[in-house]
Amino acid sequence: MTRPFPWRAPVLALFTLAAAGLAHAHGDVTPQAVDTRELPALGDDWRDENPYRANGAAVRIGSSAFNQNCARCHGLEAVSGGIAPDLRRLDNDCAAQRDARRKAGCVKDNDQFFSTTVRNGRTRNGAVYMPPFAGVLSQEAVWAIKSYLETRRERPL
Repeated sequence: MTRPFPWRAPVLALFTLAAAGLAHAHGDVTPQAVDTRELPALGDDWRDENPYRANGAAVRIGSSAFNQNCARCHGLEAVSGGIAPDLRRLDNDCAAQRDARRKAGCVKDNDQFFSTTVRNGRTRNGAVYMPPFAGVLSQEAVWAIKSYLETRRERPL
């Protein structure tokens, strides 16, 4: 008697190996340290606005920090693959503001939203959508990441 699907076992084995490889594709998910020694220290009190905006050193440090700690979900170079929000669009509402005062207020609100979200993470109905980074990333690291993301905006301010 012949087996009806002689290819089944090799295909299943190949599929299992591929699935195992995908499970490890995101690599080490342990948060990586961010060296912020080049940046001015900000102290313990969290700032309401990004103090490193347009700071070249912060952008460089933030790029590395983002790609080591955030890209697993938000995509390399902040180009989301759909798993998590595309952070290039974070300030889109502000870009549409014509009034300078309202635009500045919008940017400040987005800065606060960003730092709060990074520190506290996001959960919905008990499911963790983003882990909290409080105690893992310093204030300097968080604002450096935001400085980097500001260079990746979908719509310039």
